[in-house]
Amino acid sequence: MPLLTLITQQSLDEDYLHVAERRAEQRRAASLGAEPEAPPTRRGGGHRTAAVVVAVFGIMVATAALQTSRNADVDQAGRSTLIDQVLTARAGIADQQERISRLGDRIAAAEATTAALRADRVTEEARERRLAARTGYGAVEGEGVRITVSDPATGGVLVEDRDLRLLVNGLWQAGAEAVSINGNRLTVLSSILLSGTTVAIEGRDLRPPYVVSAIGDSRTLQADLAETASGALFTQVAAQYGFGVERQNVSSMTLPAARPRPLRSVEELVVTPPGPPRGEENVS
Repeated sequence: MPLLTLITQQSLDEDYLHVAERRAEQRRAASLGAEPEAPPTRRGGGHRTAAVVVAVFGIMVATAALQTSRNADVDQAGRSTLIDQVLTARAGIADQQERISRLGDRIAAAEATTAALRADRVTEEARERRLAARTGYGAVEGEGVRITVSDPATGGVLVEDRDLRLLVNGLWQAGAEAVSINGNRLTVLSSILLSGTTVAIEGRDLRPPYVVSAIGDSRTLQADLAETASGALFTQVAAQYGFGVERQNVSSMTLPAARPRPLRSVEELVVTPPGPPRGEENVS
């Protein structure tokens, strides 16, 4: 052991030193003719020193062993604590991962629902635009025809509401998508009436010439109009009374939306198949 060897060597070195000093004194005394003193024995002292050293070393070893045991217990406790903390952290991470997975599923479901709602909204907006265009309560743009009807230049019978109704009905039958007269959009509820000597639409008087604009296929709309019963009758009446009629294909035109008309009363239409519908819609 390094410590024991050091202590032993130091003890032996001291003994050798005393022996050397004693021998030097004996030689000095012999040279002077004196009796040399008997060297004191250090045998017992050497054993005692070695015993003390061994005892001290034993105490140190015991202390070190005890401290090592205590440190081992502390290290073991610390290791167990760390293991518990690691296991607890892993369990917490597993719970969080499971929660993240559930939230991810909910987010995916919500995104799918949102996408479906957006698609439904786009579909409904398109349907609303189509209905607004067909009913007259939405502005429309496209190709079509413009027919200008004027009173006879020589006087006589003037253009009346029934004449314009023939023309408008013929355009609808020919496939027109939207119709207006002098910028007044016609709807499913519009009425063309004669007010004195002028034609009125929804109470608004019109002045000749009457410009009838219709959106549709400009390549076929005029021909299809001539083939309808209403269109053919309008052409006959116009020729009979000398109305001025000018027809023109238009590549692009815009018809404004009609003014909203509030419904005063509505009744549900109940249909019982296979018989005819009972009840009717009452709009006034």
